[in-house]
Amino acid sequence: MALEISVQETKALLDSGVPLRLIDCREPDEYAFCRIEGAELMPLSTFAGEIGARVPDRNALVVIYCHAGVRSARAADYMTGLGYTNVRSMRGGIEAWSLEVDPSVPRY
Repeated sequence: MALEISVQETKALLDSGVPLRLIDCREPDEYAFCRIEGAELMPLSTFAGEIGARVPDRNALVVIYCHAGVRSARAADYMTGLGYTNVRSMRGGIEAWSLEVDPSVPRY
């Protein structure tokens, strides 16, 4: 079961300047429609083939999000299974981000 982080906690980490990788695991069309500034796209459909090369540090702080939190939980579980130690799934995804943190992010 993926460890979760709230949208408020994620925003606080981003604002604090703590080094973290913010990964959007939605598909390219979703990312093109809306995203959190600073997020890097790594779709769940290609995630397994990319994550090891793109995030080589197994101790890096990684926050993954999707639309509502289901895909990001799968991605976080996958990373944990590979030995990553500091991975979180953003609870509620970009939908919660738009509702609770930044209403300028479009909803779909």
